Amino acid sequence: MEQLHVGCAMWAHTAWQGSFLPHPLPPRERLRAYASWCNAVEGNTTFYATPSADTVSSWAEQTGPDFRFLLKLPKQISHVLRLGDAADGPLRAFLDTVEPLGPRVHALWVQLPSSFGPSDLGTLAAFLHRLPRGLRCTVEVRHPAFFEDPRWEQRLERVLDDVGAEWTSFDTTDLFAAPPTSAAEREAWEKKPRLPRRTRALTGRPVVRYIGRDSARPTAEGWQHWTGTVVDWLREGRSPTVFIHTPDNNESLALARRFHDGVRALVPDLDPLPEPVPTGPPTLF
Repeated sequence: MEQLHVGCAMWAHTAWQGSFLPHPLPPRERLRAYASWCNAVEGNTTFYATPSADTVSSWAEQTGPDFRFLLKLPKQISHVLRLGDAADGPLRAFLDTVEPLGPRVHALWVQLPSSFGPSDLGTLAAFLHRLPRGLRCTVEVRHPAFFEDPRWEQRLERVLDDVGAEWTSFDTTDLFAAPPTSAAEREAWEKKPRLPRRTRALTGRPVVRYIGRDSARPTAEGWQHWTGTVVDWLREGRSPTVFIHTPDNNESLALARRFHDGVRALVPDLDPLPEPVPTGPPTLF
């Protein structure tokens, strides 16, 4: 049966401690607690450094086989070496390190810099063809040409289709729909790409990264488009993964579950999410 996975940009966030997740909580138990709320997570930490074997083992121990990690390719490969041949050594080392996660690795997430444009499509194609057979991949591009020029959009789609890779949908349209009202929103305005919303899925496992506002109401109102799209994908036999962001992420854990609940109300056959672990010890009354 088709599945919907939802998650956040991280599994440990100070604002969640004591409100959504137990506090105090040992570092090696935080992912387990998070996984009682959501069934997927963005692996942003791998962008900055390849984790140790012990760390990866801990991730596997804290999650079930149906949990999904979207592991970001290390920046040494994507941004410094820009997917060139010299990246093959670091890539093999990274894939060997995360191999114990097994089926939990939903896809290798190739997030490319905004300077990676149409002239680099040959490099991207060569890199994707060098990946191990059977490894799912989702590519996030930020160069405006891929969104503004149908010719380059179609050429990128052909490159991805050729190897069965997905085009990550990173939706910031609601973030930029109104001026920022908080420090976190102002920072997001400075750092996040301002690109058109893209809702076309190339594979059976589309990936959406949606960023709303610090207030829950406009965030939930803004994702209604995605609710309909995800319902359509599920009815088409696809199994999407949706990550809910807000600039400060203080409410994103609860919002991710709220998104799942909204879709499940329209697709009742979806499995429910796990029951969250209590934030404190049980009481007698």
